Amino acid sequence: MTASILDGIVLGLQFGVLATGLTLVYGLGGVLNLAYGQMAVISAMVVLLAMDAGVPLLAAVGLGLLAGGLLGLLLDVTILRPVYRLQGEARVLLSLLLSLGVAFIVDGFLNWRFPLRGLSLRVGGEAVEILGVRMRTGSLVASGITLLVLAVLFYLFRFTRLGRAIRSVIENEEGARLVGIDPHHMLRIILVLSGVLAAIVAVTRSMVAPVNVRAGFSITVLALIVTVVGGLGSISGAFLAGLVLGIINSIASAYIGTFLSLIILLVAAALTILIRPAGLLGVRE
Repeated sequence: MTASILDGIVLGLQFGVLATGLTLVYGLGGVLNLAYGQMAVISAMVVLLAMDAGVPLLAAVGLGLLAGGLLGLLLDVTILRPVYRLQGEARVLLSLLLSLGVAFIVDGFLNWRFPLRGLSLRVGGEAVEILGVRMRTGSLVASGITLLVLAVLFYLFRFTRLGRAIRSVIENEEGARLVGIDPHHMLRIILVLSGVLAAIVAVTRSMVAPVNVRAGFSITVLALIVTVVGGLGSISGAFLAGLVLGIINSIASAYIGTFLSLIILLVAAALTILIRPAGLLGVRE
């Protein structure tokens, strides 16, 4: 049980980072990006191809993060242009349909071009014993990177002018516009940030298990589940839900099976919607 809980914490931290990118884009602009998982997979493939070309590991990871950010920017200046002209449910629906189309196209291309490829980063070193459980070095490094990302996000949104501007747009878009903040500019920044976060998840996840070209839709589904449970627009909710669902997923996988563990996560999301529609830490409208 202890091993499952520790594995769940490692997985949950990655869930939290994954959901943060999705929840920020939705909370800030009412845009639901269903191509999010494909952004992570493309970033992973960039890292893999760069390493195959002889690029050092850290430089290859940097290229992967850059690719994730550029993908977010590309979405902003292309398919999301007509989405920004709409409001409310129409904006959410159109963003959902357009991004889903992009996801199918990207998924199809990756499965055609790189059918058997996957990113797996092996981290050397002896296993470390924690609470009587031997943890792989890759899991510890992935958790350390994720905690660092959490700290950077906390500092960004709590102590910087940019973070305060983004929070003000999420809380009151019209009020932010009146004081000179451009919501569309903030959304562009968040889309780039979400792409970088997707790339970080791909890299850290590859330290624990391979990230192959078929992982896109499963990554998106997990991000949606965590986002719904945590509360749309809530970063702290995303990390809390990520930890809870990560532990539940690991325990269920160990004692029931991987397939049923996904069903349990879906049930958890459904129960959250019924009991608390705004999510664990979401704000009721």
